[in-house]
Amino acid sequence: MKKSDKIFINEWLSIKPYKKQVKTDYYYLKLSNDIKSILEKNASDEFFKYIDKQIDFDAFCCFIASYFEDIISNTNIWNSFIKLHTRIYNKKLPFYNVDEYFDNEINQQDVAFLIWYFINGYDDDLFLNPNSDFILQASTLIMTILEKEFEYAPENEFLYSFYQLNDNENDFYIARNYIDKILFQSYLFFYDTNMRLYESNAEILEKKKNKEHLLMFLNENRDSLLHKSSTKLLALKGNVWAAEILGNKKPVSVDLLQMSPKITGLFLYKGHDSKDIFIEHIASGKKFNMTKKSYDNIHLLKEIDLIMFIGIVKWRDEWWFSGVNSISPYDPDIILDEKNSIASRSQVNFIDYQTTDINDYLNKQFNVFLKYNKGQQIAFLHSDKINEFIRKYVEFFNKSLNLSDKEIEEALQRARKDGFLENDDNQKFDFKHNSESGLVFFNPISGIEIAMNINSAFPMENNPFYNLKDSIEDFEALLMSDSLSKELLMFCIETCKDKLIFFNDNIGEIYIENIDFLSRFWKKESYYSKPSITLTGLQD
Repeated sequence: MKKSDKIFINEWLSIKPYKKQVKTDYYYLKLSNDIKSILEKNASDEFFKYIDKQIDFDAFCCFIASYFEDIISNTNIWNSFIKLHTRIYNKKLPFYNVDEYFDNEINQQDVAFLIWYFINGYDDDLFLNPNSDFILQASTLIMTILEKEFEYAPENEFLYSFYQLNDNENDFYIARNYIDKILFQSYLFFYDTNMRLYESNAEILEKKKNKEHLLMFLNENRDSLLHKSSTKLLALKGNVWAAEILGNKKPVSVDLLQMSPKITGLFLYKGHDSKDIFIEHIASGKKFNMTKKSYDNIHLLKEIDLIMFIGIVKWRDEWWFSGVNSISPYDPDIILDEKNSIASRSQVNFIDYQTTDINDYLNKQFNVFLKYNKGQQIAFLHSDKINEFIRKYVEFFNKSLNLSDKEIEEALQRARKDGFLENDDNQKFDFKHNSESGLVFFNPISGIEIAMNINSAFPMENNPFYNLKDSIEDFEALLMSDSLSKELLMFCIETCKDKLIFFNDNIGEIYIENIDFLSRFWKKESYYSKPSITLTGLQD
């Protein structure tokens, strides 16, 4: 290998949680170059069709060497994936035969999977057969290097220290920083969540060309992604990975698993005492006590009902400030807008769902939908008929409740008292711009779901829009779209599997055997459906 073709230390360190090299880094840098050399000489042309020599080849070699370093150094990142996958599927890995698999050691199945994962991580729209010859050949070549080094490779104790945490850690910010290291500074998620951070930061830099408040936007973006992002591997959030890597029986791991979603929005300042700052979520009216341990700007809160833009997270039974905040004077127009914002109200939905039997609401709606739609869970419609279909369903549902005029008026009064003014215009969309036809599906977990441009994924008798030539393309869109639910996908498979030509070849068989794993991979943010119901006018 020419000197100019070598991987240098800055490339290796780019996927580490530290920036200054330590002694073992030179060993693993050499290993990265050895992997590069054997692949350059022996890997197939098809391998380099997917991993470009000029763009991502060096990164790939460092990625594989980092897996090896992880196993040797006991940092427990890869092994946490294996444990989680086994817990969910009772199998070490997707796609591959693991009858001969050695825990806590290197395995060819690991390397083959990591090749598939790396390539698909770069290209979300790619359907790549995990048993492709070029993947299996490359994994064999790489294993000749790794097996030779396994008994002699040095542990990176410095790296190990970055993925440790006090068993009884009680500081939210230390715990949050630990999650940050995993999602944005570890090799396994470097080309997943870290890439999303990089791309979203680039968008902010493009939009906010003047530097005023730029750092605030970047900080909020990182904090928001840290709390809300799910990984492509298993569709899990950072706190779940953190707990698993540490060992889920430790006290701090229990606290990590119980960490709440982040609430971001506008609050009214309502005072403070020696321990807490009292704030009220404007959209929902919910009151929170934010611990003073987390907020240094109490001196700026000089009058009641100042408006605060802020994020809060519940950690060890206390609400902690997380992200960025700004303060502005009371403004009744802002209050009215927030009270009538479904998006703002939905920030606290997860709290309402803890105290309200939301499943009862959904079951009633589901049963009425079946009656309304002639026993069918799905309706295929011209796009200009979708709004009318939903409007008539809502009317049909309301009539099914058999509420008296007095009960209806009392419900409206509670909503008005809550500050919510219903606006039907905001609930209508012009679907004609997206497609000539679409579908309305009742998701038992989330409620009404609308999808466009995928009707040919459903070869059903009540689907007049099915077109055989579009079937594979539409099913691929259904499988890979993060905006379409797992439940819609599984409904399609369970109802239409025998008629879906997508599953007729070998790769289709592999995908059907691993459909849940793939659903998590491509539907990382939507895999766990949530009720799309925002409650208003709740009685105390």
